[in-house]
This record gives sequence, C-alpha cells and structure tokens, in this order.
Amino acid sequence: MKANQHPYDRFYDSLEPALSSKVEEFELLGYGRADVERLWAYLTKKKWKKPEVNVKTYQLVSDVLTVKPGEYMSFETVEAYRSPNWFEEVNEEELNELLRPGKNR
Repeated sequence: MKANQHPYDRFYDSLEPALSSKVEEFELLGYGRADVERLWAYLTKKKWKKPEVNVKTYQLVSDVLTVKPGEYMSFETVEAYRSPNWFEEVNEEELNELLRPGKNR
C-alpha cells in the first residue's frame, strides 16, 4: 500500500454511487462546490481517520449517506486556508503585474 493511500481506497468503486448521491444532495441544498473527489477526501481525512480493520461496505455507505453539509463545508473551509499558495495558477510575471504599484489606480 502506498504511503498516502487510505485503507478504504479499495472500496471507492463500490461507494461511488453513494458518493455521487450525496454530492447531488448537497447541490440540491445549494452547496454547489461539492464533488465526489472532495467528499472522498473529507471522508478519508476526517471521518475515517482511524480505519477499522474488518469494516463492512454497508458501514461505509452509511457513513457517506450521513455526512452533514455543515461538517463537509467546515472541512472544505479549513482545507482552503491550508492551501500552500493562493496564487498557484498565477505565474510570476502575472503576479508581478498585479502587484505593481500604481497599476490599478
């Protein structure tokens, strides 16, 4: 198993319908930022921090379907603040142009 791999990653394919359903639920409730990969990150980093050895698929499905929007969005907010570089998609030249004194005055 890879160092950054979660023990429950082997269940991802079988849990995908439940993950998609939960993301659709969040979208219906107005949380449009949710997606399956981010929900999986929440589950593996937060909810399943201490994985069980003999976990059953139905237990994981239950965990997915009982995620509360507030819990998920709190996780997303914290992860956004932990982001290493807010200007990740801006190259150095664009950043210098944006920060040049008197440019936008």
